Amino acid sequence: MAAVPALESLRVPEGLSARVPAEERGTGRDDVRLLVSRGARVTHHAFRDLGGLLRAGDVLVVNTSPTLAAAVDGRIGAEPVVVHFSTRRDGGRQWAVELRAPDGSGTTGPRPGGPPGLVVRLRGGARLVLEEPLAPGADRLWWASVSVPVPGLLARYGRPIRYRYTARDQPLAAYQTVFALPSPDGAGSAEMPSAARPFTAPLVAELVSRGVQFAPVVLHTGVASAEAHEPPYPEPFAVPAATARLVNAARAGGGRVVAVGTTAVRALESAAGPSGVVAPASGWTDLVVTPRRGVRVVDGLLTGLHEPEASHLLMLGAVAGKGGQDGEGALASAYAEALRLRYLWHEFGDTHLLLPEEGTHGAGC
Repeated sequence: MAAVPALESLRVPEGLSARVPAEERGTGRDDVRLLVSRGARVTHHAFRDLGGLLRAGDVLVVNTSPTLAAAVDGRIGAEPVVVHFSTRRDGGRQWAVELRAPDGSGTTGPRPGGPPGLVVRLRGGARLVLEEPLAPGADRLWWASVSVPVPGLLARYGRPIRYRYTARDQPLAAYQTVFALPSPDGAGSAEMPSAARPFTAPLVAELVSRGVQFAPVVLHTGVASAEAHEPPYPEPFAVPAATARLVNAARAGGGRVVAVGTTAVRALESAAGPSGVVAPASGWTDLVVTPRRGVRVVDGLLTGLHEPEASHLLMLGAVAGKGGQDGEGALASAYAEALRLRYLWHEFGDTHLLLPEEGTHGAGC
């Protein structure tokens, strides 16, 4: 069932999957298209036009989590498997993992986990033991213990998680955003916070020169699994005091708060009180943003194009529907245009900017 009913009948042709990074298709990371929707009104731009769509006083909230080389080959007896390392807890003693079945062409398909006590032998002689499902009744993600420190294991034997819609393996650098900062403890995201991928250092410099401000947050995203379309499960996040001050000042001064990616929305909204005031916060968030819950802080969202079944579309509906607007209708209009003009989906694809309608909070460019 579609996350947003208006998109229930939408089907994304396989040919609209971005199979390689933008820099292999064009002239650079920012050589992607930008679909802009203000309510039901849709316009089309190049990503490099972003500076002309924002204004002085706007704040872009960016996720600085680095992407991990989170896929490692292993075996269960004679059976080959690929382990996707997702989320860590207890200081790294345990990791949530997903087992995948290699398909012989460099990608993988789903494979049920379990039972408890199952041993997976990893490259380099490491041993992984499944302990319990991440959630009762679930078999996709399991908590597991590993016989060696996982950051070192990933650094030596890991590769970025890749799904079947991509043409081939890419180096880890292709999955890092310009905002990614190494974590001292080796923490990071199993899958790239991909909304920020098209940003380049020159574009960031241009935006700053125009008076657009950047506010960092951290949310280490786990394995979404391309086939699952599940709501997000608890993930570690942090909103620094400086970001809370910057966002609160922008809101008080009439600036727009635009999140770069659904991860940035989730982190920022997890630190907001009922009135929308943001406080420094860190820990684990299990927040799922839906149209019913709404958004308290975020005025706009820069994101990729999501599959019609994806739970992320509930969040997009909440942002598009802020202020009593028809968020579902706005999404339907935007996605119809994206299909008509053959925008590209997935992490190496085109982008979508949701802004308030003219005449609402932060309207105008």
